[in-house]
Amino acid sequence: MTDQRDQPERPETAPRDHYTHGHHESVLRSHTWRTVANSAAYLIPHLHPGSTLLDVGCGPGTITVDLARRLSPGQVTGIDAAEEIIHRAAGLAFDEGVRNVVFQVGDVYALDFPDESFDIVHAHQVLQHVANPVAAMKEIRRVLRPGGVFAARDVDYGGVMMHPKLPGLLLWMTAYRDVHYWNGGDPDAGRALKAWARQAGFTSVASSASIWCFASDAEREWWGESWAVRATESAFAAHAIEVGAADLADLRQIAAAWRQWAADPDGWFGMPHGEILARK
Repeated sequence: MTDQRDQPERPETAPRDHYTHGHHESVLRSHTWRTVANSAAYLIPHLHPGSTLLDVGCGPGTITVDLARRLSPGQVTGIDAAEEIIHRAAGLAFDEGVRNVVFQVGDVYALDFPDESFDIVHAHQVLQHVANPVAAMKEIRRVLRPGGVFAARDVDYGGVMMHPKLPGLLLWMTAYRDVHYWNGGDPDAGRALKAWARQAGFTSVASSASIWCFASDAEREWWGESWAVRATESAFAAHAIEVGAADLADLRQIAAAWRQWAADPDGWFGMPHGEILARK
């Protein structure tokens, strides 16, 4: 029997709508690594100086500030549901001397902007975490100008690749997927972006895919330690215990497996992403 949770046509309603990872420092450690080059390369040909852009779910702002540099003198706005992250992003822009960007608390389901306000709306790793991705895309479409571009990129955990296949990492994958679904999201969102965009009213949708690969000694140390800490200290850990996806012993096993993987010179981890460029 097919699991309806994995269908791109899944209902636009869910009992919860929570961010799976939370904003623990171990999470932000990975988020602040993100740039346009490593997380939005598919959008680069469409970044023209002077364009206006809305970055939905901007997090700590590293991608947003990078976008602002590329679009200057165009105005860039970053929104996120978490006020403390907005303050952090604004501080980054100030420290970097980027003045054509502003950050504010916002709700993707009810964007506080008039119709047809932006040339580009960007959403990186956002739609996998919302309970109603099609409703969010409809609201994004509303604030896009005619001919504007909606750019979205989300990981697809159903295609994650790892070596070696440590029992603790396999346990992590099962627990992570359970927590992600429980929070109202879809861990396989990458493959569904095109379908969701079409349901939201976008008629021109170009699709692509890319991968994050962590294999060098430095990459394994950074990614493995980040997840080792997340496994026991972040919101993911609390949610895993609450939903019954893992107990404390399981989480400690997961953390140990990530550190074992990081120390293995043969360690390799690939995270595929779906991408769309949808025009209004």
